[in-house]
Amino acid sequence: MICLQIKDQGFTLKYNGVDVIVHTLESPFLYAGYGKADFSMYHGNFDIQENLQEKLALSDYTVLEESTDDYKISFSKKGLNALTVHFKEANGRLEAAFEDESGDINRVWIRIHADKEEYIYGCGEQFSELDLRGKKVPLWVAEQGVGRNKKDYVSFQADAADKAGGDWYTTYCPQPTFVSTQRYFCHVEDSHYMEFDFRAEDYHELSVWAVPEKIVISQKENAVAVLKDLTHYLGRQPALPDWTYDGVWLGVQGGTETVLQKLQNAQEHGLKVAALWVQDWEGKRITAFGRQLMWDWKYSKEMYPGLPETIKALSEKGIRFLGYINPFLALEGELYQEASQRGYIVRHRTGEEYHIVITTFPAAMLDLTNPDAVEWMKDVIKENMIGIGLAGWMADYGEYLPTDALLYSGESAEAFHNRLPVVWAQINREAVEEADKLGEVVFFTRSGYTGTSRYTTGMWAGDQLVNWSLDDGLASVIPAALSLGMCGSGISHSDTGGFTTLFGVKRTKELFMRWAELSAFTPIMRTHEGNRPNDNWQFDSDQETLLHFVRMSRIYTHLKPYLKKAVQENAEKGLPVMRHPYIHYENDEMLHTLKYQYLLGRDLMVAPVYQEAQDSQKVYLPDDQWIHLWSGQAYGKGWCEVSAPLGYIPVFYRQQSQHGDLFKQIPQL
Repeated sequence: MICLQIKDQGFTLKYNGVDVIVHTLESPFLYAGYGKADFSMYHGNFDIQENLQEKLALSDYTVLEESTDDYKISFSKKGLNALTVHFKEANGRLEAAFEDESGDINRVWIRIHADKEEYIYGCGEQFSELDLRGKKVPLWVAEQGVGRNKKDYVSFQADAADKAGGDWYTTYCPQPTFVSTQRYFCHVEDSHYMEFDFRAEDYHELSVWAVPEKIVISQKENAVAVLKDLTHYLGRQPALPDWTYDGVWLGVQGGTETVLQKLQNAQEHGLKVAALWVQDWEGKRITAFGRQLMWDWKYSKEMYPGLPETIKALSEKGIRFLGYINPFLALEGELYQEASQRGYIVRHRTGEEYHIVITTFPAAMLDLTNPDAVEWMKDVIKENMIGIGLAGWMADYGEYLPTDALLYSGESAEAFHNRLPVVWAQINREAVEEADKLGEVVFFTRSGYTGTSRYTTGMWAGDQLVNWSLDDGLASVIPAALSLGMCGSGISHSDTGGFTTLFGVKRTKELFMRWAELSAFTPIMRTHEGNRPNDNWQFDSDQETLLHFVRMSRIYTHLKPYLKKAVQENAEKGLPVMRHPYIHYENDEMLHTLKYQYLLGRDLMVAPVYQEAQDSQKVYLPDDQWIHLWSGQAYGKGWCEVSAPLGYIPVFYRQQSQHGDLFKQIPQL
């Protein structure tokens, strides 16, 4: 499995016959050094500056121990900055464990052998790029930013107003994992800030602001096998409850009367509704940012009097009720007073509570390193949410831990920052399991890191602009889902219509209708009114939009048996529901850089219309026999252009699919 070949004052380490490490004097495998970082956070956006004091190429090496599939090698430079790396085979994977012999290293650069022909996917949720070859990717949990493109005027405005413009790589859910078209994955076990640099032709350089625990590499016979092994290692999401496919999770708010009126009007027009998603179940506040929520996790008796009885009545009609929660507490709330008295709040190093400004108001963050605080929060979820009948919720945030915070555990906030969203997902999962509701109750998260896939029942793409921008609009949620799928999170979706309205950007009728088309071909179809509902076009803003949305909901529910099978495949084999076509057509070079079309399960090729005022769309089809969903016309391999008026998203199904009869019925819906 592992073979060490010594040559020319260097060595090549092979795994399963493939070059993994090529160590030479000119290009060593390992560099080490020391640096100090400055993390400046503003509203969940980070400015990170490095003061690098030393970087040494550890070109000298000594093989300390050698046996079959097990090598321990010491790396140094003239005896300085020694690092020992233990290479071994474990569970069918190559592991390289690191040990700092000097005790004074906090920067490590690792070079993995690269092929100039390979393509790279992953690094968590990436909104702008799918193939990362030629890119340098920072890995730090943060707000995704507004616009996410420094050449975009909206990003300029957001930077000028709130330092919130973001960049192409800023993401809620990074992960130190990548998948190569050379049929292997590489994962770094560590939670510090990292940068993965894929710009060199013959190596990938992984920069870690710590001595990592280990790196893990798994090389398999094909892409499907790679993803199976990756998700076996990282953990897989469970299958969704049966009710989740029965219609839209309708995002409405404003109090019981408003919510029920909207539901009644929608159903009278034929909308398939599986659940009401009511984010202001716990109350609201109006701020300069828009309509926001009161973060005191108990139902608002003013807006939703008798909510448990309302939830019960809706459930009897087959409608679930979903809510919202995050790891913050409103300073005006009763739960904050209790948590503060118990000492459950993250603190400054001065010992005072660390109240963090989110958008326009400060809030207290629970210290999730405190076991008592964790149990307290789980009790809040079990009693105040599951206990009154909630069937699910948005488990929001997880990005805002300042690196200068003082944590109960005593560990560095810089090291815990990327782990916080994983612990947050774990708390929600354990609350559901302890209530014996796994398989009935769902929650969906936006932030994440290594291990989130082991806990969350679903991801969502976060707060996109309500526009057509490639980096932060409708288009961006496609590579986001595909990159998540390459990192183990195979159930994801987005706010239908987007979320963020700022600087005059408003959701249009066409944008909502196109986004609804995309959502109908995803695992979960959920709407959001946005941060300024009155400025945005909604699902019921006019009759045409509502009827369009009704039809999309019928298509979504019609696909239930197919979606259930795809979700089960994700749970059992780790193959994402929305998947990069490369997974099944590895030898098709054309697919490697396509980022705005995807396979839904194995048999549906979906190419959403992501540009304004388009009535046709070009689609690339790999080597198979494909049937255009709407016309029934057959296509083979290659590019084709199909008509794509509103309501007719470009979709093709494989002719040999066992679900062919199901797909053929869709045009009549």
